Amino acid sequence: MELRALRGFVEVVRQQSFTAAAEALFVTQPTVSKMVKALEDELGTPLMLREERGMGRRLQLTDAGRVVFERGQDVLAAHARLQQELADLETVSRGELSIGIPPLGGDLFIPVIGAFHQHYPDIEMKLFETGSRAIEQALLAGEIELGAVLLPIDPSVLDVLPVCHYQLRLIAPRESRWEGRASVGLGELRDEPFVFYGEGFALSELVIAACRRAGFTPKIAGRSSQWDFIASMVDNGVGIALLPEPFCARLDPKRFVITDIRDPEIPWDLAMAWRRDSYLSHAARRWLALARDILGPGGDGDAKAAIAGGARRK
Repeated sequence: MELRALRGFVEVVRQQSFTAAAEALFVTQPTVSKMVKALEDELGTPLMLREERGMGRRLQLTDAGRVVFERGQDVLAAHARLQQELADLETVSRGELSIGIPPLGGDLFIPVIGAFHQHYPDIEMKLFETGSRAIEQALLAGEIELGAVLLPIDPSVLDVLPVCHYQLRLIAPRESRWEGRASVGLGELRDEPFVFYGEGFALSELVIAACRRAGFTPKIAGRSSQWDFIASMVDNGVGIALLPEPFCARLDPKRFVITDIRDPEIPWDLAMAWRRDSYLSHAARRWLALARDILGPGGDGDAKAAIAGGARRK
């Protein structure tokens, strides 16, 4: 079985589109179609069906297609690990390291990125910037070696190095009814419009689950993956927001009400994660060691200091 054909089939299933798969693989759509056809011919069975639905078409896997997709991801991940291990036989002084970084926690890892570059200037860091859920999927698929994720996650498939633990806090315009409050019960926000994080972000799921435990579903007035843009929308009256404590510390207290959330509190726990059964390259192990030294307990600095340092550089 050709890995190229298998990779084409897996990408089509992930993207649910031959066109999107071709763009992801940097080939033409007819090339992807030939990959899938070649794989079906080799296996002697169809792997997917094209269903007409409304104005579009949906790809439906056959029983054989589901098996090939599941096992194919394992084969491609194993091939990627093989290539990484062979590359590691040379030296840690050059090569590349793929890392998933969520937009909301980007500033946190700037000191680690800087220290890693100083120690290993010839290793290219490829940063995969997206939400925690997408980072988890990329880790499991073997597309990246390390990724920053929001806890909790499934410990049976991913190992983690915790890097910070904070609570979310309420931010609202200065002259809001929350002014002067030491804390606010989450249920008190049921009628407020929320400025939320991007769709598919684990933090969005965490906040929605907490709101439902408090007896309501939040009304979402706007979304952004950038914490400072969220704060700007709050400042301009779009709604209220819940932000991790270190980012709240960077806001102007003359322009915002910033207070604790209770009943329930909502934690912001970030960790560096990697696939439990994967081979970690020398570069990845060096990255984790630096993250532990800089961000971990007893290290050179904690999450709040790291984020504050990011603010000074801006």
